[in-house]
Amino acid sequence: MSKLDDAVEKCKAQMKKQKIACDEKLLTNIAKSLGPSLYNRDASTVAAGQKSELETIKKNFMIKKLGCKDGPDLDKSIQKAIDKIGRSNRAKLRPVFYYLLVKDQKKESKFK
Repeated sequence: MSKLDDAVEKCKAQMKKQKIACDEKLLTNIAKSLGPSLYNRDASTVAAGQKSELETIKKNFMIKKLGCKDGPDLDKSIQKAIDKIGRSNRAKLRPVFYYLLVKDQKKESKFK
C-alpha cells in the first residue's frame, strides 16, 4: 500500500466514524492535490481553533483553488465542516475537511 493509500484510508476511517458519506475518487483526488504536505503530521490536520488557519484555508483553498467568491457563505461552509467533523475532534484531517468544503460549495468538478 502506498503512502497516499494509507492517508486516504485514515481519512475514510474518520469519515466513517463521523457518518460522512464518502466519494472515494473525490477524496483521493483532493488528497493528491495536497502534495507532500499530506504526509507532514502538522500540515495534514486543520487547526480549526486558529483564526489565521481558517483564513488561509478560505483564501488559498476556497477562493484561489476552488474559485469561490469571498463572502459570508465561505465562513458558514467552514463552520459546517468543523461541526461535521466534530468541534472536539482535535485531529481534523485536511483531506476530509477540504472534501466537506468542496461538497458544500458544489465544486466537485475541480477534482475530476
